[in-house]
Amino acid sequence: MKCYYIRSFDGSTVLEPRDAPVPQPMRGEILVRVRAASLNRGEILAGIRLHRADVPQPAGGDCAGEVHSVGEGVAAFKPGDRVLGRARGSFAEYVAMSAEQAARVPPRLTWEQAAAIPIVSVTAYEILWRYGGLKPGETLLVAGAASGVGVVCVQAGKYLGATVIGVSRSAEKLGKLKRLGLDVSIQAPGSGFSDKVLQATAGKGAHLAANLIGGSAFPDCLRSLANQGRLAIVGYVDGKLKAEVDLEAVHGKRLHIFGLSNQLLSPAQRAEAMRGFARDLLPAFAEGRITPLVDRVFSFDELPAAKTYVESNAHLGKVVVRMP
Repeated sequence: MKCYYIRSFDGSTVLEPRDAPVPQPMRGEILVRVRAASLNRGEILAGIRLHRADVPQPAGGDCAGEVHSVGEGVAAFKPGDRVLGRARGSFAEYVAMSAEQAARVPPRLTWEQAAAIPIVSVTAYEILWRYGGLKPGETLLVAGAASGVGVVCVQAGKYLGATVIGVSRSAEKLGKLKRLGLDVSIQAPGSGFSDKVLQATAGKGAHLAANLIGGSAFPDCLRSLANQGRLAIVGYVDGKLKAEVDLEAVHGKRLHIFGLSNQLLSPAQRAEAMRGFARDLLPAFAEGRITPLVDRVFSFDELPAAKTYVESNAHLGKVVVRMP
């Protein structure tokens, strides 16, 4: 089968096309015939130690497709089922996926829309539900609102009944997010937005902030928080992995700062997150209350070009590759 491997080289990542045997599903796994797969920024950032691939490894982290066969002990799925899920090596014609990482594709979604869901939406679930505890009537700040995770957070925040403030350097992207429900848009390069957040909240601040930008946005996210606010650290698209911490603000406001990464999770922890997403957030996609925002679709052979496009920061939402 056709597939891609990824490796880190000279401060960047390179995608290599390869031919490999079709994998066989092991116990607890399903073999998925991939119809579409999405690009996730964290997978192609060579500057983050946890994401570097010094030894070439199968590329891709999530996809959508049809169940081709099932391994021993799998009863929840059968051949022909339409599924979406997380799986290492999803940039391939076939991928073996843990059944615990799979969910059924809502009938209203195309393959490309379904492929745009898994990783960013499970991450958004953990930000808003599992760790962030966002409640109706609270205010959510999304720094990096035009990213894949950011777009889901904007829509999911509205789904939960929150007021959503989005930060992006692009006025055009913020305008499009307004049509998805964004309440307050702040155009900023990644810093210098806290005063506008406080102004928009009558000085109270945001109850939950998602920092999808990195170190440059951290001080402003911290200053933007309300008393007993929560701050999720999720991405580093600015390449800045360090920032100063205002300990007085953290101490005085009783702030809660937490990080989110899938790299070091155990299979049981990954399964728990997927179950929570399928229970609390996936129904919103099925009902049409949240729609995956696919910016552009490339063919599978154009995957390196798709990676270059993602690195250009021109996209809004998700970039997807379609299998032949």
